[in-house]
Amino acid sequence: MSHLFGHDQPLGVQASGGTAPSFVGSFDPRVRVVAAGLFAVMVVALHQVEFAFGAFLLALGTVFLTDLPLRLTLKRMAAMDGFIIVMLVMLPFTTPGTPMFSLLGADASKEGLMHAVLIGVRANAVVLMMLSLLSGLSPVALGHTLYRLKCPAALVHLMMFTVRYISVLHDEYHRLRMAMKLRGFRARNTFHTYRSIGYLFGMLLVRSLERAERVLEAMKCRGFSGHFPMIDHLEFKVRDGMLAVGFGVIIGALVLLDRIYVFAY
Repeated sequence: MSHLFGHDQPLGVQASGGTAPSFVGSFDPRVRVVAAGLFAVMVVALHQVEFAFGAFLLALGTVFLTDLPLRLTLKRMAAMDGFIIVMLVMLPFTTPGTPMFSLLGADASKEGLMHAVLIGVRANAVVLMMLSLLSGLSPVALGHTLYRLKCPAALVHLMMFTVRYISVLHDEYHRLRMAMKLRGFRARNTFHTYRSIGYLFGMLLVRSLERAERVLEAMKCRGFSGHFPMIDHLEFKVRDGMLAVGFGVIIGALVLLDRIYVFAY
């Protein structure tokens, strides 16, 4: 998961290798996490494309204040856009309104097109801001930050264990698939293939449960009592408060102008 947010680094300290963190990475991670969540909620509430595009420009500007590689970030954004592009293409043909053009007997409405553009801009703005504000946070640092923000401990533990062991399950899946191939398995549209895939996921579930039991026993042997000790120290500084206030004012102004425009027209 850490590869989604850039380089791993401890909370509130310099990045690995002695290099200083980026401008955004130098702020308190609690402020960054809250700001990212607030930005997502506020942007989703926007109804006008103009203000959503303003939020997108704000997120794009934040990227240049981080150490995220621009090319890799754009690739991740393109992957997200490819996931929702089908829905956005269908919206003009499924939303009633003023017809713009016709394709294979289906009318595309102007309202549907604007709605699709609005959703696309909002989605890109939220993802881009998430990548920017959470850049440099390792999964452990993010888990500790959420724990300090009074998120339920069970959810924080679940996130941290998922991030830690998702690659282990992925490797186990590939080992099982390789064993099937060595035994001559070839995926076809047959009942035998469906049954074999079912056995594959069933065995993956069984091995996951067995590994979970071994991990739990190992943690108990090391004195795990239901929570992880916080070995780092966070300090809320004046500059963190200034960032929180400034960010809140900008996002609040976008939402307020959007509401004024909606009520005016």
